[in-house]
Amino acid sequence: MAEAKVLLSMGGSIATVQLHNPERYNALSRQVIEELAAAARALAVNRHIRAVIVHGGEAKAFCSGADLKERAGLNETEVFETVHLLRETVNLYAHLPMPVIAAIHGTALGGGCELALACDIRVMAEDAQIGLTETSWAIIPGAGGCTRLPQLVGPAMAKELIFTARKLSAAAAERIGLANRVVPRADLMATVHEIAKEIAANAPLAVRAAKRAMNGGLAEAAGLALEWEGYQSLIPTADRLEGLRAFAEKRPPVFRGE
Repeated sequence: MAEAKVLLSMGGSIATVQLHNPERYNALSRQVIEELAAAARALAVNRHIRAVIVHGGEAKAFCSGADLKERAGLNETEVFETVHLLRETVNLYAHLPMPVIAAIHGTALGGGCELALACDIRVMAEDAQIGLTETSWAIIPGAGGCTRLPQLVGPAMAKELIFTARKLSAAAAERIGLANRVVPRADLMATVHEIAKEIAANAPLAVRAAKRAMNGGLAEAAGLALEWEGYQSLIPTADRLEGLRAFAEKRPPVFRGE
């Protein structure tokens, strides 16, 4: 039996979801994605949970993004299926009825950043980095990043970050509103638990109603549909395959617009 790659704890009113793929910097392999989805489905029907914390445990990263080593061995159909599953899984976290807090240390890149964006609150360790780096691999954010990042930091800043594939320090993320707060690494989990306790002390039905009201829905749905259309168009391109080869060969990719 394969070792669990996501650890779910639902004791009391605060649940934790821990990515547990340390040897791959918590990369989003197919197994990790499937287990994240299972955790979200269990949380969605639990009426006793008032807040959820998503974190990377003792790995060196919150989540380094797609498991590019695994991705390189997939055909186009398998890539489509995996990315579609990731997209649906991230949406599950965005649509959980209770508030979700991301505790970010190390890196949160690509799909890892998109998972953090799907959370309601992001707390970063001082030495953490975050970014949507997909265009440097000849793809685009396909799990909500193109829609959720502009909602947080504004369209112009989001375009700059996605077009450049820039990685932001925790301090820079806090300045533009991407991080709610930045704390020393040693204080990260205590801080997010304190926020979760503050949330859990309030009326749970009122908190859930407030989240529904603030999340809206129609504009996000339209944006997610356009994002998915764009992502699908890039799966068969030569540039995407070049990005995977470059990663495997540890060299900069050479993109030709093909």
